[in-house]
Amino acid sequence: MKTNILGLPVKESELLVKELNVLLANFQVYYQNLRGIHWNIRGKRFFDLHVKFEELYTDSQLKIDMIAERVLTIGGTPLHTFEDYIKNNKLTVGKNISNDEKAVQLIVNSLSDLLKIEREILNKSNEINDEGTNSMMSDFISEQEKTIWMMNAWLDESL
Repeated sequence: MKTNILGLPVKESELLVKELNVLLANFQVYYQNLRGIHWNIRGKRFFDLHVKFEELYTDSQLKIDMIAERVLTIGGTPLHTFEDYIKNNKLTVGKNISNDEKAVQLIVNSLSDLLKIEREILNKSNEINDEGTNSMMSDFISEQEKTIWMMNAWLDESL
């Protein structure tokens, strides 16, 4: 079996790059959704949610960079065009959302969809002992699970 400079199998790493690029594309859509709801949120909860949405899009911006750098680290090229992002997107695109509950529900749904992609990547990276990708996916998953829990708690309160 041919391995790359990191000691990972080349063929499997190429497949992992494709999956990481799907995640990258979906995170870009998630980021844009967060920017949109940050800009457009209205109502009595504006101040709290405006700040929270900024926190989330800043975090997603960091994760986007981490994913792209992981793609480069294992020998791939990160996707970087809107055309590629749209082609690989699995998330709902939120447009003109100003309602607080709809905005938070979009976040919950988006994170849930991102978790599915991340768990697939985690399974594949685990098969080839890619600890760098495993660690990154594990960190993303635990953070996003907590965010989903918190957002669902907020939604229950708002009903």
